[in-house]
Amino acid sequence: MTRKRTRISLALTMLLTMTAGAIVTGPPAQALENGVGRTPPMGWNTWNTFGCNINETLIKQTADALVSSGMRDLGYEYVVVDDCWFAPERDSAGNLQANPSRFPSGMKALGDYLHARGLKFGLYQAPLDRTCAQYFGSYPGATGSLGHEEQDARQFAAWGVDYLKYDWCSPTGTIDDQVRTFAKMRDALAATGRPILYSINPNSIHEKTGPQRDWGDVANIWRTTEDITNAWDTGQTNGYPMGIKNIVDVNVPLAGNARPGQFNDPDMMVVGRGGMNDTEMRSHFALWAIMAAPLIAGNDIRNMDSATSTILKNANLIAINQDPLGLQAVQVGFDGTRRVLAKRLSNGDVAVALFNQGGSTTTISTTAAAIGLTGGPFTLRDAWTNAVTTTTGTISATVPAHGTAVFRVSGGTPAPPPVRIQGAGSGRCLDVTEASQANGTPVIIWDCHQQANQQWTVTADGELRVYGGKCLDVEQAGTADGTAVIIWDCNGQDNQKWRFNDDGTITAVGAGKCLDVAGNATANGSRLQIWTCTGAANQRWSRIS
Repeated sequence: MTRKRTRISLALTMLLTMTAGAIVTGPPAQALENGVGRTPPMGWNTWNTFGCNINETLIKQTADALVSSGMRDLGYEYVVVDDCWFAPERDSAGNLQANPSRFPSGMKALGDYLHARGLKFGLYQAPLDRTCAQYFGSYPGATGSLGHEEQDARQFAAWGVDYLKYDWCSPTGTIDDQVRTFAKMRDALAATGRPILYSINPNSIHEKTGPQRDWGDVANIWRTTEDITNAWDTGQTNGYPMGIKNIVDVNVPLAGNARPGQFNDPDMMVVGRGGMNDTEMRSHFALWAIMAAPLIAGNDIRNMDSATSTILKNANLIAINQDPLGLQAVQVGFDGTRRVLAKRLSNGDVAVALFNQGGSTTTISTTAAAIGLTGGPFTLRDAWTNAVTTTTGTISATVPAHGTAVFRVSGGTPAPPPVRIQGAGSGRCLDVTEASQANGTPVIIWDCHQQANQQWTVTADGELRVYGGKCLDVEQAGTADGTAVIIWDCNGQDNQKWRFNDDGTITAVGAGKCLDVAGNATANGSRLQIWTCTGAANQRWSRIS
C-alpha cells in the first residue's frame, strides 16, 4: 500500500517539528568530562516548596529525613540549596557570604553536616549580576557571579560544594553569549580541582535556548524547558509555567543529547505537591525516570504522605533511570494520544513506557521488534506492581487517562548495536534532518557524531531503523531517479528494505536503485535520494561504530 502526501504537507510537518523545539543539527558537543554525572543526579532542592523561605534548620531536617526515609540509600544524595541563601552583599574582599540570620553557622558547616550523613551539597548562583529572586525584587542585593567566576568557584570548592545550579534569569544575551558565559564558570570550577556537578538553566526570562543545542560541552545537565509547575497541562509549548505533558512534548525529541556525563533536565520534580491526581503524579515520575532526567525531588520530604513516598521510592523506576548506559528513551510510536518510549539498558533489557496523553482510558501496544528485541519469548516486569508476565512479542496495557505503564522487557536477542553510515565521497554520515522524528523528514548527510539521529540499526530483513520505530524509506515507494529518501514508521514494505553490497553501495530493494547523495554533493545538509547505480563515491557507504 502506498501513502499519498503532498510536498506542502511535508513542508508544514517540518516547520511544525522545528518550531516545537527540535534540536539544531550541528557539530556534536563533547561530554563535560569532570568525573561526575555519569548517571542522572538524584536529590532534593528547596525551591519548589519553600522558595526564599529557607534556613539551615530546614536543610538539616530535610537531610535527616532523606536518611531516615531510605531515600538516600535509593540514590537521592544531592541536597541543593536554591536562591536566597546568601547575604545581600559580598564582603570587603568580594567574597560571597551566607545570610547570617538564615545560615548562622555558615555554608562550610552546612556542607560538613550533609557530608557527615553521606549526602552531597548543592548551591544556587547566577551568571550575571543578579539571581532570579534579586531580578524580580523578592530578595535584596545583586550578588551574581558576573566578574567573580574564579573567586566564586574557589569559594564553592572551599565550602565543599558538590553541585552548582547556575541560572541565567535575564532577558539579555544571545545564545552565543550564554555559551561563553556558562563556559567561564565551567572552566572556573574545573580549575579548583574539586569535582562539582554543573547544572545550568539558559531559559529563565529568555528565549528558550535550552532545546536549541547540545549543551554537553558546557554542563553536566541543562534545562530544556521553562519552570515546571504542579499541573498536568498549562497549554504552553515552552513558556512559563510548564505542565508535565507540556514538558514531555519538548524533552522527548532531545533524546540524542543524553549520555553519561550529560543529560537533558526537564526541571525538578513536583511529585507530592498537589495540583494533580495520583495517576498523573505516577506518570510524572515514570516519564522522568525513562527520559534519563535528573530525579530532584521538590516536595517537603519531612512530611510526605504514603502515596508520594511510594512514587519517589520506586526502586524499579530508579534502576531504569540510573542505568549506566545513560541513554534517554527514544520515541518508537506516537499518534497524538498514545506515546511509546523505549530505553535500552546495559544488561540487554529494554524499558518501555506506554504513556496515555489523552483524557480517557485506552489500550496502548507495541512489539518487542519495535523496541529492538528479536526472538523470544520475553518477560515483562511491571515497574509499578512488580508483576511478571511473558509474551511472544506483544507489549500492551490498558492505561488510564494521563497514565503511564512501564515494563522492563527481558529475553530474546538484542538487535545489533546501532551503527553510523558514512559516505565515501563526503566523509559525512546519514543524518535525520534537525533530529526530527516526524514521518516524512528528509535524510541528509552531516558531520558524523554520536547523537540518535545518526544511529541506524540494520535488521535481519533489511530495514535501516532509527529512533527504534522509524525506517529509512523511499518516498511514496517511488522508483524514479531522484526520488527522495526520508524516514517513516516502519511497515515492512519493500520501499523500506535495503541491501548492503560488496562494493559499498546500498540498494533500495523496491526500486532496484542505489542510495545516492544528490548532485555528488559533499556539504552538510545535502539530501539523499535513489539513483541508478553507478558505483561512484557518492553512492558508496561504510558502517562505522
